Amino acid sequence: MAEKQVNINIKKLLNDYGISLRELSRLADIRHATLSELANNKRKSIHFDHIKRISEALDITDIRKIIEIETIEDEKE
Repeated sequence: MAEKQVNINIKKLLNDYGISLRELSRLADIRHATLSELANNKRKSIHFDHIKRISEALDITDIRKIIEIETIEDEKE
């Protein structure tokens, strides 16, 4: 069975909306360090409140713009 990985699309959002990590931090009222860790896959979890704040800051109505599930193919196959 293929493994699944959850990705937080912070870098893509920054690019799509033309803003910096620091600006998103200010708009969403989330610590810059927290967003940096999420953007660089250093965190294994995200708080629902952070998803809500990011969606409000960027006027996002589709959670799939923030989070995606990726299938990791097994190299043995």
